[in-house]
Amino acid sequence: MAVVEETGAAVAAAPRPRGGPLRSVRDSLVVAKRNLIRMMRIPEMVVFGLVQPIMFVVLFSYVFGGAIMVPGQSGADATVYREFLMAGIFAQTVTFATAGAGAGIADDMHKGLIDRFRSLPMARGAVLTGRTLADLVQTALTLVVLAIVAVIVGWRIHDGVPKALAAFGLLLLLGYAFSWIGALIGLSVRTPEAATSGGLIWLFPLTFISNAFVPSSKMPAVLGHIADWNPFSATVQASRQLFGNPEGVVSDAWPMRHPALASILWSLLIILVFRTLAVRKYRSATA
Repeated sequence: MAVVEETGAAVAAAPRPRGGPLRSVRDSLVVAKRNLIRMMRIPEMVVFGLVQPIMFVVLFSYVFGGAIMVPGQSGADATVYREFLMAGIFAQTVTFATAGAGAGIADDMHKGLIDRFRSLPMARGAVLTGRTLADLVQTALTLVVLAIVAVIVGWRIHDGVPKALAAFGLLLLLGYAFSWIGALIGLSVRTPEAATSGGLIWLFPLTFISNAFVPSSKMPAVLGHIADWNPFSATVQASRQLFGNPEGVVSDAWPMRHPALASILWSLLIILVFRTLAVRKYRSATA
């Protein structure tokens, strides 16, 4: 380890990380393992993360299920609406994990843990990548439990297991993309509480101005157009198609006609933009 002189005292300089992409991957997996172990030691984090989506499933299924009619139905049918609803609940669950990701990173910054990582010979982006990978694992476990609850209330898949797995893959890709937005928010605020609030404020309009809970055709024209081009809506629509669930009346907007492709493109674009911004923010925050 190199030693430099500063004001007459010997100070250990932070070792420089060595290696290429493989080193970065290994460092990211180490950080992800650390975060997963922390989650297992605090099980209430996972439990509380499950409560809200389960409440949404039950409330929307039994309170609104018999009152909301999906276009194309002859009348309001609770069973049809439950199947229409579930893709939206799944997508909402993976995106709301963004707030937790941001709060976790803000907490690490607040406690000085990031400074400890900075003193180690590791890839700078590994801290954020490891955190987002751990959040992805937690989100996947949440989706498994949520799918079981959905089956209990009457949700079914109709086009086979492979397509259903593809739908869950798109949902997890969207969740991973949004976790980078959470990472940027967590690095931009001073406290975990601010990260949680900042992570939820923009998520509510994003998820509700979409086709998650009601078809965009039932919205005013301007809101319907926004909903059709919402990245969230593309993933919801693609999931409905892959699950074989009711879709309602689909607009002629390109993302709604090619939802799987649109979902992948939107998610990759979000990852590219916000990972770049988050890593840049991380480097400036720890410089």
